[in-house]
Amino acid sequence: MEHCKLQIACMLIILYILFIYCKECKRYGRKDKFSMFDALLAVGIFSVFFDGVTAYTVNHLGQVNETANMIFHLCFLVGLDCFIFRLFVYMLSITAGLPKKKSGVWLMYLPLIVNVALVVINIPNLQYIEGEVSNYSMGMSAYTCFVMAAIYILASIVIFFSRWRYIERHKRISVLTYLLMLAAITVYQMLHPQALLTSLCATLIILGVYLNQENPSVLELARYHEEMTMGFATLVENKDGSTGGHIKRTTMYVRLLAEELRRRGYYKEVLTKDYVRNLYLAAPMHDIGKVAVPDVILQKPGRLTEEEFAQMKLHAEHGGRIVQETFGHLGNEQYAEMAYQVARYHHEKWNGRGYPEGLTRKEIPLCARIMAIADVFDAVSEKRCYRDAMPLNKCFAIIEEGSGQDFDPVLAEVFLDIRDKVEAVHKKFNQ
Repeated sequence: MEHCKLQIACMLIILYILFIYCKECKRYGRKDKFSMFDALLAVGIFSVFFDGVTAYTVNHLGQVNETANMIFHLCFLVGLDCFIFRLFVYMLSITAGLPKKKSGVWLMYLPLIVNVALVVINIPNLQYIEGEVSNYSMGMSAYTCFVMAAIYILASIVIFFSRWRYIERHKRISVLTYLLMLAAITVYQMLHPQALLTSLCATLIILGVYLNQENPSVLELARYHEEMTMGFATLVENKDGSTGGHIKRTTMYVRLLAEELRRRGYYKEVLTKDYVRNLYLAAPMHDIGKVAVPDVILQKPGRLTEEEFAQMKLHAEHGGRIVQETFGHLGNEQYAEMAYQVARYHHEKWNGRGYPEGLTRKEIPLCARIMAIADVFDAVSEKRCYRDAMPLNKCFAIIEEGSGQDFDPVLAEVFLDIRDKVEAVHKKFNQ
C-alpha cells in the first residue's frame, strides 16, 4: 500500500465530505434533485479510487493481470477526463451560466468526447515506466488528458476574466483558487509524471467547492437572508396601503425579463448568473425609500399636489441612501451596488425626463431600466388608493407607447414578447 497512501488519504477526506454533505442536506431538506456538485463529487470519488488502484498496479506489474491493469488505467484516465470536464461545467454554471444553444453545448462537450475516444483507442499502447520514486504510465492516452485539461483550464480562465466584474466577490476568490491550483498541479504532473498528484488536486477542489459554495448550512443562512429582505421590503410597502403583492409581483416580472434577455443573448457580458440572482434579490428594495415619506402622502386617496409629489419623488434618493447605510457593509459588494442602483434610479427615463438625476439611455444602470418596466406595469395593473386597476391590454399598451421614451426599447420589446408569462404571474397573485 506504500505507493497509494496519498490516494487512500484523499479518498477518506472525500468520503468524509460526502458524509457531512448528505447529513446536512437531509437536515435542511435540500436534496430534491441531483445537482452539479453531486456530479462533481461522484466523478471525483470515481477518479480518486482508480487513481489509487492504478498507483498500486503500476508498481506491481508482475502480480496484476495485464488486461485488468489496462482496464484500471482506462477507468482512471476516463474518470480524470470527466472530473476536469465536470469542474469546468460547474465553474461555468456558477459564473457565466451554461450555454442555451445546442451549438454551445456541443462545443462544450467536444474536447471531452474527442479525448475519451483517443484514450480508448490508444489504451493498449500505454507504457509503464520505472521511476526513481514510483512507476508511472505514459503514452498517447495520458498526453491527450493533459491537452484536454489545458483546453478546459484556458477556457475557464477566459470566461472567468471576461465576467470578472459581475461575479460575486467570494466566488471570484474561490474560482481563481481552483483554476490556479488545477493549472499548477497539472503542469507539475506533466513535468514530474511519477509524482501522482491527481487525487490531491481532485480532493482540494471538492473540499474548496463544498466549503465555499455548497455547504447546506451556509446556503440555508442565505435563504433566511432572502426571506428577511423580502419581509422588510413588504413591511415598508404596507405603508402606502399595499398588501405586499407589489413587491412579489415586480420581483417576478424583473426575473422573467432578465432571464429572457439572457436567453436571447442581450447584454450577455453583463447578465451573468450572479447578476440575475443579485437583481432578483435587489428588486424588493426598489421602494425602500418610501419609509422616509410621510404616510399622509403615501395614503392620500386623491391626486398629489406639486409639493406633495416633490416629496414623493425624494423616495428614490432616500432609498439609495438607506441601502448604502443598511447593506453597504455586508460583504457582497455586487448586491449592495445593485440594490442601491435599483432603489435610486428606477424612476429614471430613457429620454432623460425621469428623476432624481435625469439620466438618459444607457447612463441608467441596466438593473434600474429593467426595474422601471416591472414597476410601471405593476403600478398601472393593480388597484391603488387613488384609482382602480387598468385592463391588462391598456397596461401593455403603456409599455409599448413608452418604448424609446420612458423605457429602453430593447427591454420593452422583450417584455411585450413574454406577455403570456407576465399575465400568468399577474393571474397567480390575483386569484
